[in-house]
Parts: sequence; structure tokens; C-alpha cells
Amino acid sequence: MKIAVDAMGGDHAPREVVRGAVQAARELDIPVILVGREDMIRDELGSCDIGSGRIEIVHASEVVDMCEIPVVAIRKKKESSIRVGLNLVVEGKASSFVSAGNSGAVMAGALYVLRKIKGIDRPAITATIPTPTGPIVLIDAGANVDCKPAHLVQFGYMGDAYARTLLRIQHPRIGLLSIGQEEIKGSDLTRETGALFRRTGLNFIGNVEGRDFFTGKADVFVSDGFVGNVALKTMEGMASALGHFLKDEIGKSALAKLGAALAGGAIRSVKKRLDYAEYGGAPLLGVKGGVVICHGSSDMKAVRNGIRFAGSLHKCGVEEEITASMARSGHERDVTATAD
Repeated sequence: MKIAVDAMGGDHAPREVVRGAVQAARELDIPVILVGREDMIRDELGSCDIGSGRIEIVHASEVVDMCEIPVVAIRKKKESSIRVGLNLVVEGKASSFVSAGNSGAVMAGALYVLRKIKGIDRPAITATIPTPTGPIVLIDAGANVDCKPAHLVQFGYMGDAYARTLLRIQHPRIGLLSIGQEEIKGSDLTRETGALFRRTGLNFIGNVEGRDFFTGKADVFVSDGFVGNVALKTMEGMASALGHFLKDEIGKSALAKLGAALAGGAIRSVKKRLDYAEYGGAPLLGVKGGVVICHGSSDMKAVRNGIRFAGSLHKCGVEEEITASMARSGHERDVTATAD
């Protein structure tokens, strides 16, 4: 198992990406292929103790910038680090691809190079969110802004397979994100999607609301990418704001500072649970081959954990389970026909 990593992707590339890859290779014993401009990668590796045989370099002369139009960039820049890295997966030289670069370009490249799993029309970004009752799945977290009901049902199948294989939830409860629990509430999209979900064999519990993310009501929350991304970014912002609120209040009195000192371990534990870098990235499910999209501001720690996560996807066989689930369902033909 080798993980191809886009060394040129992200706000802090290649420095933080290379260091994260070295850390993953050394501490997790995962072979890594760094893809990008070889001279820049070697400069960064020069200051690292990389160990023997755990890091390879594959040269890619072009870089897809964050501001570029994804489809155009993938088609024109055939030697970009994203395109070359995905080629390594399709050629069988790497099991998965990890990038903190232009997420739209990663998705476009995955569709163009790796192709889709049979029965899946739209790959989806899958976010794992920590809650008091355990981790939950949000799908789609930003890949598809405009969706049809059949696409959301496909997201449900993928989220179910992901929760079963990676999170070890035997019978994941699937909830459709809406503005009310009643079937009649929501948009045309959510009402039509709910009707389709009830024809599947999935453990569909009906509509769920935004406040249900942290109540343990569902294990998989299904939405289009627009709503899902807004929800995810809101949660990230709220977690950051709570940290600032807590810091401000602690600084207002000596007694609060003493309490914080005594509860330091618990505070650090909560901070760690809310840190996106602990999860590394979000998989793009629905394509043939593992793809993990990391946060654009990923540091060394996030990149390391993204590589670890990509290895877990491969070991758990998430792609194979999605393929088998769609084939078993018998609903595959109806869903695809509706999407078309």
C-alpha cells in the first residue's frame, strides 16, 4: 500500500505537506509517493530524517492554483501534481491519493481519471464529525451544489457503506437533512428524496434538522453539497468561536485561571476532539480508488493524519463495499434512471 500525496497542494505547500508525509512514513510505516516539483520537494526533504525507502518522488511540472476553474485546469494541465497523482492510482502504483489543493480540481480529476463506481452518478465528499454520542457522517459536504433526488439516495448508500466499514456501525440510521421532521416539510428536493429513500432497504429514519447533528438521532446525515458545506463550515466556525469565548472568560479572573489550570487536561482533550487536523481529511466517495481531500490550510499534523486516513480507507475496503451495496440493492437501476 502506497499513498500518493499532492506535495504542491494547500496554503502551506510544499513545506508542511512534505513534513507531514515524512512523519506518516516514519511513525505510521506507510510508504508515501510525493508528487510535485522535484527540486522543491528535495529541498524540503533535505532537512528531514526520511528513513530508507519510505518516501518516493514523482515529478510533476505543473500546479493547479486555488483560483483556477477545476475542469479547465485538469484538462489543460496534464502534468499537474493532481493529475499525475491520480494517474498513479489508476495505474496501480498507489492505493490512494491525498491532496490539500483545489478541491474542485481533485474531484474533476477523479471523475476524469479514476471514473465512477457503477450505479453512482455523483461522487460526494464525506465528512466525519465528532459528537458527544460518537462520530457521525455528513454526505455531501461540498462536492455537488445542484442535486436531484436520486443523487441524494446514492449519497445515502455511500454513507451507509462508509459508516459500516470505517466507523463499525452495524445498522447506520440515515437521516435526510431538512427544515423539519415532518414529511411534508422541506423543499421539493427533500420531499421527493424522502419518498425514494423509503423504497430502499436502508435504515432510513426520515427528516432530521440541523440541531440533530449532536443529539445522536442519526448516524448518517444526507444533504446536497451546498447545504452540507454550509453546515460543516458553520460547525467549524462555532468550534473556533467557542474556544475564543472560553479563553476570554478564563482571562477575566484569577479564580477562572485556577479552574482552567485544574481542568487543563479536559480542556485539551475537548480541543483535540474538535480539531479538524485530527481527522486529516474527507474522502471523495463514489470513484474507483481512494481519494482524500484535506483542508486547504492543512499543516504537518493534518497531512499526516490525512495519509493515515487514506490508508484506513484502503484497508477497510470502503470502495468495495459501496460497489457491493449498489449491486445488492436492486434499486441501482431505478436510481440511475431517475438521475439521468
